[in-house]
Amino acid sequence: MQNINCDVVIIGAGPAGIFTAIEMIRQGSSKSIVIVEKGKPIDKRSCPKAVTRKCVNCRPYCNITAGFSGAGAFSDGKLSLSTEVGGALPDLIGEELTQDLINYTDGIYLEFGADTKIEGITHTDKIKEIRRRAIQAGLKLVDCPIRHLGTEKAHDIYASIQQYLLDNNVKILFEHSCTNIILDNGRCNGVRVVPVHSPDDAFHIYAEHTVVATGRRGADWLEKLCAEHNIMHQPGTVDIGVRVEVRNEIMEDVNNVLYESKLIGYPPPFKNKVRTFCQNPGGFVSQENYDNDLAVVNGHSYKDKKSENTNLAILCSHNFNEPFNQPIAYAQKIGELTNMLADGRILVQRYGDILDGKRTWPKELSRSNVKPSLPDAVAGDITAAMPYRAMTNIINFIQAVDHVVPGFASNETLLYSPELKFYSNRVKMDANFTTNIEGFHALGDSSGWTRGLMMASAMGVRMGRILK
Repeated sequence: MQNINCDVVIIGAGPAGIFTAIEMIRQGSSKSIVIVEKGKPIDKRSCPKAVTRKCVNCRPYCNITAGFSGAGAFSDGKLSLSTEVGGALPDLIGEELTQDLINYTDGIYLEFGADTKIEGITHTDKIKEIRRRAIQAGLKLVDCPIRHLGTEKAHDIYASIQQYLLDNNVKILFEHSCTNIILDNGRCNGVRVVPVHSPDDAFHIYAEHTVVATGRRGADWLEKLCAEHNIMHQPGTVDIGVRVEVRNEIMEDVNNVLYESKLIGYPPPFKNKVRTFCQNPGGFVSQENYDNDLAVVNGHSYKDKKSENTNLAILCSHNFNEPFNQPIAYAQKIGELTNMLADGRILVQRYGDILDGKRTWPKELSRSNVKPSLPDAVAGDITAAMPYRAMTNIINFIQAVDHVVPGFASNETLLYSPELKFYSNRVKMDANFTTNIEGFHALGDSSGWTRGLMMASAMGVRMGRILK
């Protein structure tokens, strides 16, 4: 393929990259835009597991994590409408501007078909009671209105957004991968790109502005890019934890009142930050595969299709000091060890077995009230791979949550591992997303500044206004 010249090249068609292009169009920009996406168009993305009933490790990328809209197309599709949830963007551009961007971005999602219902803003008396129990347990309940797209509805919304971009002359190179940026005298002049299926046919895309928005899947790549080209950054946070699954009856009150209970605690003895994340009432535990063959656990929640269980993540935040500067590699090693124990799949264990110091056996799972919604998860021993500090944090946090949600710490409660959230080393930028490399910008979860759909989308809107 011949080299391409454009005004703005965006690496990654996840929420941050998508909304950069959307806002440029809405602002009436006449600049040419090229988006480079490793995966497929959203209408061609599908996971064979629906037929095979087990993960087949798709190559050269996982259709769950790569493709238009990134992992958002197959996630539970929850939009957090508060600055308190979703990362550190308010620290960079201010809380008031961040909230204005969230409100504006939410309006765009509504235009493309998002559900008008907002969860977690009614039942104020019941919310107070849940908060009272959380305080007594030493936990903080974070108020956050949520707009739930649903896994299948999110797919439709992003399909409409994809068509909108194409109709407005945004060029999207699907199944192409960015291998490096082009630097000249300290300025980024574009990127080097290769087709996924013919990596020898490399070409250049020259642009005035290069926007890297590769999401969590591309955090490791961006970290290496920063190290190679001296892009100023600082070690970021990684979240290490498990996905918990219980019967809907256990979570019924919280599900009905809040839909998603965002609880934060600092359990003894280590006092690390531990939080709940991505709660899916009537949802399904799922497996995702990263490019390095790492299998991680996640959760989905559909609008119309429901299970008998609720799942949510419990994540321990790990921050490292000098001289250590490889937080992503650290988390990956934990995931690799867990995958090794599960023969490349997801490991599941009953909470009671962890307390008893024994592994879980398949026969025991078959007798439990809680039936795994991830049918090919391997019953085993999570504690054989999880670091002591993280495991202790998780156990003590689950016991605290049990005071808020009685029955949460049941012997039959299921824990799936590894649940890992990679956030790139935080790229140093000003409020206009300017880095020390002229013409180079980093957005979304890969930049280390956001965590989740809405905040990444809002960051993209801000970028679009700057680049218009």
